[in-house]
Amino acid sequence: MDNEERLAVFIDYENLALGAREHLGGMQFDFGPIADALAVRGRVVVRRAYADWSYFDEDRRALTRHQVELIEMPQRMGASRKNAADIKMVVDVIEMAFERDYISTFVMCTGDSDFSPLVHKLRELNKRVIGVGVELSTSRLLPAACDEFLFYDRLEGVDVPDEAPAPAPKSRGRRRAGTAAGARARAVPSEELAEKAPEAEAAEPVAPEEPAAKDETGAKGRAASSSGRRRKPKATPEPADVGVHDDVQDDEADEPGGESPTMEVRVAQTLKDMQASAEGSVTASMLKRTLVRKDPTFSESDYGFRTFGEFLRFLAERGFVVLSDGPSKGDPEVSLPEAGNADSAFALLRAVVQGSGGNAVLSGLKNRVRKERPDFSEKALGYRGFLQFAKAAQTAGAIDLTWDDDADDYLVTAR
Repeated sequence: MDNEERLAVFIDYENLALGAREHLGGMQFDFGPIADALAVRGRVVVRRAYADWSYFDEDRRALTRHQVELIEMPQRMGASRKNAADIKMVVDVIEMAFERDYISTFVMCTGDSDFSPLVHKLRELNKRVIGVGVELSTSRLLPAACDEFLFYDRLEGVDVPDEAPAPAPKSRGRRRAGTAAGARARAVPSEELAEKAPEAEAAEPVAPEEPAAKDETGAKGRAASSSGRRRKPKATPEPADVGVHDDVQDDEADEPGGESPTMEVRVAQTLKDMQASAEGSVTASMLKRTLVRKDPTFSESDYGFRTFGEFLRFLAERGFVVLSDGPSKGDPEVSLPEAGNADSAFALLRAVVQGSGGNAVLSGLKNRVRKERPDFSEKALGYRGFLQFAKAAQTAGAIDLTWDDDADDYLVTAR
């Protein structure tokens, strides 16, 4: 553990939440995908979010589930306190950089270029800096200043709407010169948001969803999407079924079709992220430690296995992972089998649809694909969402994609 990176996360919540609503089809911001992305990069020891929480009542419950400390900075107290949250966040970061020597990495969750001088100062202090922001509301100056920058809409688990029901014209505001303050659209009542919408830089705009759908369903679904609940094992666990049981569902689950990822999918996605971010090979002990970071209640015994090594051997026999000799006995190296390119992914999609009788609705289809290939991710292939991936598969001649009014969903047919 002494060699682990220790991360401190600071969230400019107004910037991320309003950026997601403006540029990601009105979707609710969810901290879960960020938490998962950071879990493979080190041990998070501090999580703080700064905002006037009177404007984000539903969001507070979701952040609390992720053990995020909420720092209250009221915006209206007789005088203008427009940058109060930013100033408080900067002060806390600098204080922690000097007083907590064991923190090696600072994660700045914001797209505001006003934080660029802070990032430069942290790097002068020999701290690694990771930035996180919504792509269309992130200043071009900030990513270049960080050691690594993660665009929220590209993270695994963020399903960006590919299409909005009814695009409507919307007025655009002017971006302030030299900063991303215009993009941050300070916390104001919802009826004022349209007047303060920022102008996207060199990007295709995404039309927002209807406000009713955003306000009534967004917070509830997003809040529960990453609650990290562990599934109950069967009374007599069988190694052949290490996935999620169909009869155990969370009413607030955010996965397509109401299903959560199976254990094979979680292992494969975690392993894929570790291979992309870690230097060198990934060992079984590193993988187990990262899985526990994502879900502290994780235990292979819940799936009918006595040891984690036995669980990995079971996955290797089924072709989900590849095991090879590691640096020490009993700690093998773990890797993913070759996944192929987009053409093989299109062929896999077609095979899954054919196995469903030749056609299937789009909702829940991604989960079926992952049952065949747990490490599947359309984002790893360069697509923003599963619908965009399906449209690319249609263009490649693998499937047909049509809208079904009766099912109120896209109907996918194998060619």
